[in-house]
Amino acid sequence: MDMPSKTAFEGIWLPMVTPMRGGRLDLDAAQALARYYRNAGLAGLVLFGSTGEGNLLSLPEKIEMIEAIASDPHALPLVFGAGGVDTRGVAAAIRRLDKYRPAGYLVPPPYYLGPAQAGILWHYRQIAWVTDRPIILYNIPKRAGVTMTVETMEALAALPNFTAVKECNPSVLAALNARGTLTALCGEDLALPDHFLAGGRGAIPAAAHLFPDRHVEIMQLARDGHAEAARELFEPLRGLIRLLFAEPNPAPIKRALALQGLIADELRMPMTSASRELGQRLQRAMNAVQDSPSRLRTA
Repeated sequence: MDMPSKTAFEGIWLPMVTPMRGGRLDLDAAQALARYYRNAGLAGLVLFGSTGEGNLLSLPEKIEMIEAIASDPHALPLVFGAGGVDTRGVAAAIRRLDKYRPAGYLVPPPYYLGPAQAGILWHYRQIAWVTDRPIILYNIPKRAGVTMTVETMEALAALPNFTAVKECNPSVLAALNARGTLTALCGEDLALPDHFLAGGRGAIPAAAHLFPDRHVEIMQLARDGHAEAARELFEPLRGLIRLLFAEPNPAPIKRALALQGLIADELRMPMTSASRELGQRLQRAMNAVQDSPSRLRTA
């Protein structure tokens, strides 16, 4: 089959939460969320990342969720998170998931181990052997416990599978955007307007769970060069975004979605729900965003 374009991952891709109820996946809520985000204009969904509690889901559960969301004939493209410590285990899971022909896989380096750059390269090359689907690199040291260098990422970009990287460091984002060898997907939610204003093409922001249409509008304004309008529209989101990461992700996001009546406020242990105090602050912050202008006119 034709290999994907290096610019395939444009727009806002949501690292979607995994709705749960009574200890099981809430597939009805997952389908409803997927429709909601499709109607908001998002480009696609990333399932089973850290925001999706991917490491706490069994492979059969992941398949259940994929089949539920993909049953919609108008479903958004899906990227599957595929992480783990053991390269062989990650490769085996990808072999099982490959029949669903995802838009790609979001693959972190082996976490906890802290491998050298040579080990990171080996890990990703082994993954590339087992799938012809696009692979998005994941360079978030707080989660992975190791940092990929730009040189490592660009070495992988020479291979056809590797199309993009989720990156949180603003200086690395800027460097990747300037060099143009790999699509840089912004993973730092507070840097979203600056990323698109600097020529960035895509992002994977967890905060887009809330007010997704506003995030899309900010992206479009920034892409069109309306810097002041994009920043002004983004400003009311700043306080909310900080609250969304004030306690371990995805607890605050799930609480905020529950406050909107979209899902149950339930995580899989050892992840625990957000505190009551944070829930109250989230409600006030969402009210403030709701009351702010939702559309700005540009000259």
